[in-house]
Amino acid sequence: MPADKDAPFNALFLCTANSARSILAEAILNREGRGQFRAFSAGSSPRGEVHPYALDFLRNQNHDVADLRSKSWEEFAGDGAPEMHFVFTVCDNAAGETCPVWPGQPMTAHWGVPDPAASGGSEAEQRQAFAEAYRQLNNRISAFVNLPLRSLDRMALKTRLDEIGDGG
Repeated sequence: MPADKDAPFNALFLCTANSARSILAEAILNREGRGQFRAFSAGSSPRGEVHPYALDFLRNQNHDVADLRSKSWEEFAGDGAPEMHFVFTVCDNAAGETCPVWPGQPMTAHWGVPDPAASGGSEAEQRQAFAEAYRQLNNRISAFVNLPLRSLDRMALKTRLDEIGDGG
């Protein structure tokens, strides 16, 4: 946890391509947790661009998308990277990959959400998949930002993070 009790918690959302789910989560937490959290996202094999439907959906929800970009998780594992307090995988592929060693031993949890970028069907159906991924992530992040983080011990916090990922 941050040494300064008033400093925000840093959270990193991981997904393979860092083009949809992790980007949505980054935007949600940066808005919902403003002042209490700083959110980042990255991928093991970043696509290099944010999915246009993700950007459209976030804009329609009045999120600031100016700084969102697809990036490698290596950016957060090296010297000079912000110390992460929480690392969440939001796709099953990233959850099964060997992640870099994160400085500071952050709390981790898997909050898997179906990939809206892999959904098929019409444009309307694909856009609905982005809305559903956003809804799921928003519900989990809402539960997360309302946890009494500074008063829970590590074991209790890990249990709560896992419960959120399980939909509890």
